[in-house]
Amino acid sequence: MASSSMQKAASSSYSPPQWKYDVFLSFRGKDTRNNFTSHLYSNLEQRGIDVYMDDSGLERGKTIEPALWQAIEDSRFSIVVFSRDYASSSWCLDELVKIVQCMKEMGHTVLPVFYDVDPSEVADQTGDYKKAFIEHKEKHSGNLDKVKCWSDCLSTVANLSGWDVRNRICYTTRFHSFTDGKIPSVCD
Repeated sequence: MASSSMQKAASSSYSPPQWKYDVFLSFRGKDTRNNFTSHLYSNLEQRGIDVYMDDSGLERGKTIEPALWQAIEDSRFSIVVFSRDYASSSWCLDELVKIVQCMKEMGHTVLPVFYDVDPSEVADQTGDYKKAFIEHKEKHSGNLDKVKCWSDCLSTVANLSGWDVRNRICYTTRFHSFTDGKIPSVCD
């Protein structure tokens, strides 16, 4: 009798994590904000998936970094959109470090998308990614551990199963009379 009461108490005290967002989108704004990422965001939202995207989720007047870190922690998944210039942004790389930390410590699921970049270029830091890291090493010569951490996190996420969307045509089609003015996005 006592053991069944204890089991009930133990099971009722456990509650699964409550997520504020289903998905956190990590992307290089100048590369993909007004094309691929905005279409991805719209399509996920239309399907009832709650998405955090930096320009829509930040409260004005708050410090950006803690708000982003909290949004990553409050998300069940992260979709990382790797693009040509993703690695040139120390901001994106710091964000990626936080995403990998949450993946390792909290079981956060990370889904990479390779937009107009070869997955091996990201994983091995070749091509544009190599150029970006040469610049990071010069700029952060006093903190090469940070640069190494960025490199390790890129390799970690790039080696996860994801989507390679190079050389694909994405377009929108208007169906005013058939879909009540909704604009679906099609990426095949």
